[in-house]
Amino acid sequence: MGAPRKYKLSQKRVDSTARSRLRRHIDRAQKSNDLSTWKRARAVLAYVGGGSIAAIGSELNADPSTVSRWIAAYAQHGIPALSPAKAPGARPKLGEEQLEELGQLVEDGPLAAGFDCGVWTGRLVGELIRRRFGVEYHWKYVPELLHKLGFSVQRPRKRLSRADLQAQEFWLRKTFPALKKSQAARRNHPL
Repeated sequence: MGAPRKYKLSQKRVDSTARSRLRRHIDRAQKSNDLSTWKRARAVLAYVGGGSIAAIGSELNADPSTVSRWIAAYAQHGIPALSPAKAPGARPKLGEEQLEELGQLVEDGPLAAGFDCGVWTGRLVGELIRRRFGVEYHWKYVPELLHKLGFSVQRPRKRLSRADLQAQEFWLRKTFPALKKSQAARRNHPL
């Protein structure tokens, strides 16, 4: 193995003001349930308090090399280095202009896009993206992508084409409540 790491951070170099800042940072992390920040700040405070890296790692259930990285990051960048950075994630497959174009294509409808049905589905939009932009998206992700573009899932309702709307209204307002009352009366009737 290599030589042990040398830290710029030591118990003598960290004054009481820096220690109280670390304690406040630990308290804020605990109140906001931020375990990662809490562990990192606790490790640094324990180290400047004279604790060994191995003992700190054991106490916080962290690998000693991880504790060493936290201490080195604090030594170099201060308290901001104790909050974990959000992972950047993968680059989007479609650029901003392509997303705008996709939004317009979806707005125009599947018939205008060359499909022979009148309703968009996740699989159909995925196929549109593949044909138009040469990019593959899993069909289960497509609704999330469309939601980011401002679209929402719409489910068609089944209605009879020749239904009598007045008869339906009468049934809902008069017949159905009467049926419910008669059922309740039969349940409550002692035999």
